[in-house]
Amino acid sequence: MFQSLPGFREFYPEDCSIRSYLFKIFRQSCINFGFSEYDAPVLEPLELFTEKSGEEIVTQLFSFQDRGGRAVSLRPEMTPSLARLVGAKANSLKKPIKWFNISENFRYERPQKGRLRSFFQFNADILGETEITADAEAIALVISALKSYGLTDRDFCVRLSDRNLWMLFLETFRLKDEQMLAVLAIIDRLGKEKKEVILEKLSTIFGEKAENFFEKLQKLVSIRDLPTLSQFLKSAEDMPDGLLEKINLRTNDWEKLISLLSSMCLQGYVAIDLGIVRGLAYYTGFVFEAFEREGQSRALAGGGRYDNLVKKLAGTDVPAVGFAMGDVTLRDLLQEKQLIPPYCESLDFFFIITGDVERSVAMRDVILLRQHGFRVDYSLKNNPIAKQFKQADQLGARFVLLYGADEISRQEVKLRDLQTRQEKTFPLQGFAEAILGMKKEGIPLSSLIC
Repeated sequence: MFQSLPGFREFYPEDCSIRSYLFKIFRQSCINFGFSEYDAPVLEPLELFTEKSGEEIVTQLFSFQDRGGRAVSLRPEMTPSLARLVGAKANSLKKPIKWFNISENFRYERPQKGRLRSFFQFNADILGETEITADAEAIALVISALKSYGLTDRDFCVRLSDRNLWMLFLETFRLKDEQMLAVLAIIDRLGKEKKEVILEKLSTIFGEKAENFFEKLQKLVSIRDLPTLSQFLKSAEDMPDGLLEKINLRTNDWEKLISLLSSMCLQGYVAIDLGIVRGLAYYTGFVFEAFEREGQSRALAGGGRYDNLVKKLAGTDVPAVGFAMGDVTLRDLLQEKQLIPPYCESLDFFFIITGDVERSVAMRDVILLRQHGFRVDYSLKNNPIAKQFKQADQLGARFVLLYGADEISRQEVKLRDLQTRQEKTFPLQGFAEAILGMKKEGIPLSSLIC
């Protein structure tokens, strides 16, 4: 007996129904925000991903050499492909570029709860715009999408941080750029690794002052309001020349972003949390992650500004901000909250047909109703009527239409409402057309039996 590979999922009809629901809500949320959908190949040059994330990422990829001798990989994420697409036509694309995508991605890592080797990811990005309004728009879309699934500010919040502020904070320690990036990678592990492990890593950069830095670090990540954050950054001893002015300018950016989100009535969904640094080196400004407030505190979405990535991968300078949301943790949370609609693929009509002659008559109406958007089915065999009624019940049909020998001889069709068990007889000629007329005029099908 063959089985699916570890970390890969089968989607039976019930699962496909849930997947389609998740896709539908995210797609509509993006469309409401004026985004356009795009797509890219699932197989890309391996170099596209190593250029973005370094050679170490190869161990996490489904990579191989194709028959043409090219090093290729199944995509682990969509952002590099997006950068390539935008970079290729950057001069002709209207700015800002607001694109979204729903894609299947692949990572060769140990399967665990919330993380699989094959997963769908929802991406939305704004490119070609440096204004903080673009950052606010991306954050607002994250919140709007999650709210559209039925989640509230009691269920999730967006934790907001800033790579720029971190760089300014680290400037007070006279660190080089490479050291700053190394420190941010360490900070990204806060809460995931023990204090002793964090201190050991920090000691390779700060030496004996690692403990002192860690204390300041803990204080910084505990701050939850902008005035306290600004005061903390300005209180640094022996501040380098010009740094205070940079801090003032950046805190002004924070004030503008928070004001924008407040004007959208989203302040209850956003929390300042400098503990979020998004360990990937390509982030250049505000970063954010949507987290579950209770339960397992799962990360539902994450993103931020990445102004240099398109230039790095495609040679064209295009600023960008965006986010990604995975389907696995989102689905788990929605199921726990009972926010996924029950699986239901009910039929509008089930035709009960008793013989070949009756079938030739019924098929005209079957096709006509299907062509106009009704969900219609019938038995492929001339089964007994009782068996066909049972099949209609199993398929969740609302109405049964009986095309029996007696009915056809009288040029009639009998309709039964399977919810009320009421029946009514109609003239066969023009019956299907009458149903189409009801649909056009917005008359509910329930009135058929009245």
